Amino acid sequence: MHESPEGVAPLLSLEHLTAGYGESQILTELSFSVPVNGAVCLLGRNGVGKTTTLKAIVGLIRPRSGRIMFNGQDVTAHGPHERARAGIGYVPQGRGIFPHISVFENLLMGFEANPKLSPGDRSATLDEMYALFPVLAEMRGRAGGMLSGGQQQQLAIARSLVGRPKLLLLDEPAEGIQPNIVDLIEDAVSKLPARGVAVLLVEQFVDFAVAVCDQYFMMERGMIVAQGPTTGLGQHVIDEYLAV
Repeated sequence: MHESPEGVAPLLSLEHLTAGYGESQILTELSFSVPVNGAVCLLGRNGVGKTTTLKAIVGLIRPRSGRIMFNGQDVTAHGPHERARAGIGYVPQGRGIFPHISVFENLLMGFEANPKLSPGDRSATLDEMYALFPVLAEMRGRAGGMLSGGQQQQLAIARSLVGRPKLLLLDEPAEGIQPNIVDLIEDAVSKLPARGVAVLLVEQFVDFAVAVCDQYFMMERGMIVAQGPTTGLGQHVIDEYLAV
């Protein structure tokens, strides 16, 4: 498993995780880690278990065996709200924003993950999000459902970030987004490790993943079958595990 620099314990470690739905087993002895302030991507064809992995990390699926360590704590038995308050943020596929309330109110919902933030910290955090995603400042009074797909994705990421997570899980943030907005999201996500937020990205677009992340893990049949720095992600690996 890839460890944090200089022997520092990883922020997140999945250790021999087996999980699935009902009688169907999706993940088999899955092991990998995310360094402190690192940026890691999970790659693989549709159906190999990438989204299931994220759901297991946030507690939406209970593993059948194995262990999830986060920030030095065993969180395997913890519920989703406990993991969120421990510092795990999650932006699911499809974004999951609240369409009938304003952008500003959507962002306020994100503070539920970190209720101890002072009013001053909340205000400063909102200003940070408006600087990271300027369109949200322009549309703070508009209902979430009135935003374009790309704007909703920016809102979903910002809503997760206002809780000040230590780790942000992103499930295909570039899916269905116009290219110029993908570039904006790529730029914003690339800045997160320097801001103290590690990233675990699931993405079909290899160019986006390589631009954002410094480490990749390739999945096949619920297991890691290749890994390394994204700078060394060769075409032969892409052809073998991603080509349709």
